[in-house]
Amino acid sequence: MLTAITRAVSPALNRCELTFLERQEIDLAKAIAQHSGYRDCLLELGLAVLTLPAAPDLPDSVFVEDPAVVVDEAAVILRMGAASRRAEAESLACALAPYRPLHRLREPATLEGGDVVRVGRRIFVGLSGRTNRAGIEQFAGILEPLGYTVTAVEMRGCLHLKSACCRLGGDLLLANREWVDEAPFAGLGIIDVAPGEPAAADVLPVGGAVLIPAAFPATAERLERLGHRVIPLDVSELMKAEAGVTCMSVIFEAGGKA
Repeated sequence: MLTAITRAVSPALNRCELTFLERQEIDLAKAIAQHSGYRDCLLELGLAVLTLPAAPDLPDSVFVEDPAVVVDEAAVILRMGAASRRAEAESLACALAPYRPLHRLREPATLEGGDVVRVGRRIFVGLSGRTNRAGIEQFAGILEPLGYTVTAVEMRGCLHLKSACCRLGGDLLLANREWVDEAPFAGLGIIDVAPGEPAAADVLPVGGAVLIPAAFPATAERLERLGHRVIPLDVSELMKAEAGVTCMSVIFEAGGKA
């Protein structure tokens, strides 16, 4: 069964890490309500949702995608680039252990799940302020023996690779080409985000739908015209913490196929 691991919003969310955004006050009650709506949407799409308890001392811990990457055969527990977030990983490891064998990245590697875009057996990893070459090399050393290819992608102007491009389904990506080197994606189709919505590439295809922040209506309309079922979600308070719709869940097939 398709399963999503999520985590409740930390009461310390206003102390989140920020790289590209100016700090704004986050309405915590509204953020919690928006996160609840996100989980409800996953449930309505037929996923089993496991919600971990809030971590009061870990402001960014709602963003469960960053500490781990799950593929068909394994879960890789990551060493995050933001040192303040590294304590998030162990509870994700405990949650994933019943479903997959665990592998771990070690110092000096850094890699965050938001930098990983998977297209079948091809895995693209952004070289960002949070992910270094040692991280990509260790990650490849774990996944390539399992039959995956791992390719580094140069990027600029955004936090994670998924801020710049995400898989829509099949061999099709949604991307902001201003933020990413598209050369590694040769052979894949690319749909451009709408003008004026540079951050709209972070979308989550799941359960026959594409989840997108409600803040990007022009890109949502573009995807609808291409035949996608689009579900806009209000995640405005969470976006103040540099969030998208991908980072708040780890989604995989509980029976062994991610």
